[in-house]
Amino acid sequence: MTAPETATRPANPSVAAVVYNPVKVDVDDLRATVADAQQRAGWGETLWFETSVEDPGGEVTKKALEQGAAVVMAAGGDGTVRAVAEQLRGTGVPIALLPSGTGNLLARNLDLTLDDQPGSIEVAFTGKDRSIDLGVFEARMEDGSLSRNAFLVMAGLGLDAQMIVNTNEELKKKVGWLAYVDAIARSLKGGSRLRMRYRLDNEPTRGMAAHTILIGNCGSLPANILLLPEAAVDDGLFDIVALRPKGLFGWFQIWVKIAWENGVLRRTEVGRRLMGTSKEVRALRYMKGRQLVMRFSEPEEYELDGDAFGKATAIRTYIDPGALVVRIPQDEEIDSDQEVGAARHSVDVPQ
Repeated sequence: MTAPETATRPANPSVAAVVYNPVKVDVDDLRATVADAQQRAGWGETLWFETSVEDPGGEVTKKALEQGAAVVMAAGGDGTVRAVAEQLRGTGVPIALLPSGTGNLLARNLDLTLDDQPGSIEVAFTGKDRSIDLGVFEARMEDGSLSRNAFLVMAGLGLDAQMIVNTNEELKKKVGWLAYVDAIARSLKGGSRLRMRYRLDNEPTRGMAAHTILIGNCGSLPANILLLPEAAVDDGLFDIVALRPKGLFGWFQIWVKIAWENGVLRRTEVGRRLMGTSKEVRALRYMKGRQLVMRFSEPEEYELDGDAFGKATAIRTYIDPGALVVRIPQDEEIDSDQEVGAARHSVDVPQ
């Protein structure tokens, strides 16, 4: 896979930075562990940057780059990782993941260790680099302004985004991802559907109604849910699924497809052979592409990597191939032999 061109910038190869969410991590323990690993690796004094409600990580990552950080460790939840990655896009400076919180979606999809902080910090100083794709999401907001953000794992519209908005944060702190069960129940009460016109790559514009649209750079969610089984983080494409159930039976079909076929059968050779005899489910529609443009009949909530961003009247999302470098263990195998051929696009978000 051909890596993207990176911006020319001064960098001190012996300086790392940590961008951390003080709510998610034990800062004193983290500092002590980083200091030990830094000394063993022969690096200089690590730079430290704290996130805040006003700045989830983007602005402080800019400061880390300005001060010559050769690697930026993201210590926090998925929101911290996404904000750091957004600023590292196209720079060639790697992100190192120090998983924390309930999601850790990118780390899960890269099969990185979730519960070994010293090991993750060691990888930041001694690991190797892997280039992966980033999703870019442009949204025309209710007030007419344009919002542009990156996502690493998944963007969601409709029921998925409403679920994020309706999640009780206090309940999430106590029971983790089980809090989303409560949020789903409250979101389903609305019974609303997305109604849109969309264009995928250079195909004709079409109309569609769906409860949820999910656009994935990766395929796996927590609880071992394989939502997008063909998604690859470095193939220059994103995978899309539209959930279009009609009544309870439609939701049951979706559950069988995702939980049983994707979650169980697909993981064994015998199961994959059995899947060959199963029929496609009309309640699920899968697509692949490099760019998706959508215009909605009314403003719709959207989320990126588990964070709500507000309501949009239209969106354009596309893949930026190989735009992010991730620090991974030296002994980690990179399972990819696909060449990235996706060009970067310049189509305007519809008004």
